[in-house]
Amino acid sequence: MPEFNLDDRLAQDGHYITDLPLCQLRLMNDARFPWLVLIPRRAGITEVSELNEVDQRQFWHEATRAGELLSACLSGDKLNIATLGNVVAQLHLHVILRRHDDAAWPAPVWGHGEAVPYDAAQQAELGATLRNAAESMEWAV
Repeated sequence: MPEFNLDDRLAQDGHYITDLPLCQLRLMNDARFPWLVLIPRRAGITEVSELNEVDQRQFWHEATRAGELLSACLSGDKLNIATLGNVVAQLHLHVILRRHDDAAWPAPVWGHGEAVPYDAAQQAELGATLRNAAESMEWAV
């Protein structure tokens, strides 16, 4: 089986949180929006349909649980879950907790202003909060 390699752009744009049964969970480095990215640890996958049926079920389960994780750790008004892949072909899924008063509401977050990176303390604190909460959740289907 080919080895999973994380796309450089995904690595640069986010912070590692943990590995789930299927996906690597990362925090997008934009403090304006609570935003997780799930990347299936499968080599060469660009579309959900390329995952086998077991992995597809696990992928959507992890997406749902990631939304629950964000909602439990942070306050928000709406969860947005999307796969785009127009810039980065490697299959990844965005889970974004939106707020009525966020910088882009009600429009999509993509292409809205410049990202505001977390400072080291913010990233460490939020990363630890998310990691600890994730460890207490059931992620397997």
